Amino acid sequence: MCADTPDYRDTVFLPETDFPMRAGLPEREPAWLERWARLGVYDRLRENTGRPPFILHDGPPYANGHLHIGHALNKILKDFIVRSQQMMGKDARYVPGWDCHGLPIEWKIEEQYRAKGLDKDSVDVVAFRQECRKFAEGWIGVQREEFKRLGITGNWADPYLTMDFHAEAVIAQEFMTFLMNGALYQGSKPVMWSPVEKTALAEAEVEYHDHQSHTIWVKFPVVAVRNTPVLRTLSSINPVDALVGAKVVIWTTTPWTIPQNRAVAYNPAITYGLFEVTSVLEGASAVEGERILVADNLAEQTFRQAKVQEYNRIATVSFVGTEKISLAHPFRGIEGGNGEWDFDVPMLPGDHVTDDAGTGFVHTAPSHGDDDYQIGLKYNLPMTYNVLEDGSFRPDLPIFGGQAILTPEGKEGPANVSVIKQLAYAGALLAKGKLKHSYPHSWRSKAPLIYRNTPQWFAAIDHRLDDGMGSYGDTIRQRALTSIDQLVRWTPQTGRNRLYSMIEARPDWVLSRQRAWGVPLTCFVKRGAKPTDPDFLLRDRAVNARIVAAFEAEGADAWYAEGAKARFLGTDHDPEAYDQVMDVLDVWFDSGSTHAFVLRDRADGAADGIADLYLEGTDQHRGWFHSSMLQACGTIGRAPYRGVLTHGFTLDEKGNKMSKSLGNTVAPEDVIKQYGADILRLWVAQSDYTVDLRIGPEILKGVADSYRRLRNTLRFLLGNLAGFTEAERVAPAEMPELERWVLHRLAELDQRVRQGYDAYDFQGVFQALFNFCTVDLSAFYFDIRKDALYCDAPGSPRRRAARSVLDLLFHRLTTWLAPMLVFTMEDVWLARFPGEEGSVHFEDIPETPAEWRDDALAAKWAGMRQVRRVVTAALEIQRQDKVIGASLEAAPVVHVEDAAVLAALKTVEFADLCITSDILLTADPSPNEAFRLPEVPGVGVVFEKAEGEKCQRCWKILPDVGSHAHPGTCARCAAVLGG
Repeated sequence: MCADTPDYRDTVFLPETDFPMRAGLPEREPAWLERWARLGVYDRLRENTGRPPFILHDGPPYANGHLHIGHALNKILKDFIVRSQQMMGKDARYVPGWDCHGLPIEWKIEEQYRAKGLDKDSVDVVAFRQECRKFAEGWIGVQREEFKRLGITGNWADPYLTMDFHAEAVIAQEFMTFLMNGALYQGSKPVMWSPVEKTALAEAEVEYHDHQSHTIWVKFPVVAVRNTPVLRTLSSINPVDALVGAKVVIWTTTPWTIPQNRAVAYNPAITYGLFEVTSVLEGASAVEGERILVADNLAEQTFRQAKVQEYNRIATVSFVGTEKISLAHPFRGIEGGNGEWDFDVPMLPGDHVTDDAGTGFVHTAPSHGDDDYQIGLKYNLPMTYNVLEDGSFRPDLPIFGGQAILTPEGKEGPANVSVIKQLAYAGALLAKGKLKHSYPHSWRSKAPLIYRNTPQWFAAIDHRLDDGMGSYGDTIRQRALTSIDQLVRWTPQTGRNRLYSMIEARPDWVLSRQRAWGVPLTCFVKRGAKPTDPDFLLRDRAVNARIVAAFEAEGADAWYAEGAKARFLGTDHDPEAYDQVMDVLDVWFDSGSTHAFVLRDRADGAADGIADLYLEGTDQHRGWFHSSMLQACGTIGRAPYRGVLTHGFTLDEKGNKMSKSLGNTVAPEDVIKQYGADILRLWVAQSDYTVDLRIGPEILKGVADSYRRLRNTLRFLLGNLAGFTEAERVAPAEMPELERWVLHRLAELDQRVRQGYDAYDFQGVFQALFNFCTVDLSAFYFDIRKDALYCDAPGSPRRRAARSVLDLLFHRLTTWLAPMLVFTMEDVWLARFPGEEGSVHFEDIPETPAEWRDDALAAKWAGMRQVRRVVTAALEIQRQDKVIGASLEAAPVVHVEDAAVLAALKTVEFADLCITSDILLTADPSPNEAFRLPEVPGVGVVFEKAEGEKCQRCWKILPDVGSHAHPGTCARCAAVLGG
């Protein structure tokens, strides 16, 4: 600028705002949390009466340990939903909760006892339970603050806890509903058992990991044939003579179950062959002349494993299901066996037998497998009780007494190898090996599990319930399957199939656990009665009522107090005639019952006791979604939820499972310290939660960059709205087309945002808003309107219209984004509306008039923006070649073949849209030197420099600059300056 040229910088209306470019979220977010607590935002929102309720029922996290990134993902998704529903006009109540009972806490207290040299079993059970309660309380306090730091809204002052006295009373009451409606029964059957934790586990508590197992092929000699099967010999040998003395071979990966064998199963649909061994390799257990019976399809691999070099197939054996063939147990007559296994082993048909692997015959131990148990029930096989709760054989079991299947540390004990050795000594071992396969483990101790027969309490899910709640079926299973199909909205829809197939095929629910920290199975059994006797279980409503009243007042500890049995039985029943059940309930029954003591009983629950949404990780199809469904179908006759949303797991940047040992974990606390909680929330918003989500340093850098771009858009809004008043507002009908196009986009987005939030499509909502902010606003509308905002007179219609639109943008963007970016939108809101009582979280998303939508206008502007693309691309080349420094130095000639598009361009100030000082529009054919874009046919741009002088106020180059009262200005700027 020349020395004699006036400085007009102070006359330009540049943005004014204290809103910082740098967010400083880690340092500033805690102050907003304190502010919301002081304002009581959550409670004040509840004062907005008359709104339809929306209830997201919190799946309770477990009260032990700091939060991990999966917790953060889960709670942030819930917060998106609660806040968006609230801002769309609902009364979105959210009661956070905690799962407090169960083995992990009990295990921690046991560890403390062991460190002090104390024996848990010698400690008073109530004192032990109090220790568990205290431990849970400590972690609830820690986790509550960690959740709040993420910006999660909710009733943090009054959460629900499964260990609250009322909760324990209701859990017991729900259990006694199963007692009264006949679904409860005691059965002695094999269940998943943890020798490490000494308790039964439900399917929801089981996870599968690779495990190396022993594999053995065992020979069962045929000792009797009473009804000869269909047997076609390939020689003149008598069929009975061919079979007696032959060896039926089984294959198993659990050698320790052989002492419990009580049958061998076959499948009548399989073709079996009788083979004679003619030659063996060194080290083989088979002997020449031995006859082996296996499935034809599995013979080759069986003999290869057994080191049998040559063999002849001497007969085809077809079982038809009516044979009476008896085998000898492999340990019959074994030295030291004391006759334990000197019995005949029947051969029985079973549809579960296949010839895909093994031998085509299945060793059957009814106490140690579900298929085995079902065969045992059908054919009245004896159950065995050889395995104790710690996974060791009973002390008086011959040869193997006291040997452990698994050690207390979850490692392999001596039992497997010992059994294999004894089979070898007895001549019954045909072959052995090792197999790496998927095997059930406890998801808490991570130790392998076994199937163990033990008396347990079950909920019969196919028992006909005569409870007057049969609208959706008469059994728990029927009600659950009907609920899944008719009553529940699934997000994503694949969740429906997963839960349906699980419930369709699942066995009865194992309710009992042999532990101390939990809600007891509040029932009594008649002493001396059998589980099948009609009076085995005491069903007395007065007794039940006394139990519930005691639990309400004292908690479930009342069950363990001295004199509890007499107290609850009262004068109606002789305490000596009944035994008090001391097992505790599966914790999944606890959490499955939350609908009763949260949704049904709380003032901030649901009027009908049904949640609008349950939201958890995909693993909860076998966990909370599953147990809640079964529990509610037994007590209220239907699912306790109308919607279920599932999210994936969190992985590192390479897609690997996170592990402390690998050092690839991402702790929420660390992300918050570096970036702030809003960056973590933005990571969730940008992710597709329906699949597994990746997170790591590089991903978070990308998220932070998106955040900065969005923040700059909002800062532009704030800066250019300084001093805006209602008197300045321009009605939409009086606005220029460009502003009305922005209103059209707002109408489109309002529909997209509301539909997206209703569909829980947060990624779609954020992407639409982010693209709008960065493409439609920052790179288009703001870029064009900077000139009018900075240089037009304050009262000019164009500037007033632009500021009116900025105000409408502000109210929508802040409320649209507030459910996701809770801290940043509060920062933006308070930067414009400072005050002690205000908050963006008190606001609803504004209603957007339908008449703002103008599809014809949008189509017109879409065509003009295409032409603008060609112009800006042509100017960029000139800028790169240093022909011009800024687009205002240009006055290009634009050739447009489409007459309609050309006519449309002439109705607007196209030079302003292209940010050039001038522009010439023509229908003349484009010359050869014109710049073109292949994707925009029919448009050519010839570069020309703008003629005239540069206005020292607005920087446009115009012919009239210098001809006005104010030196170095154009007509527009001179008028603004008053001359």
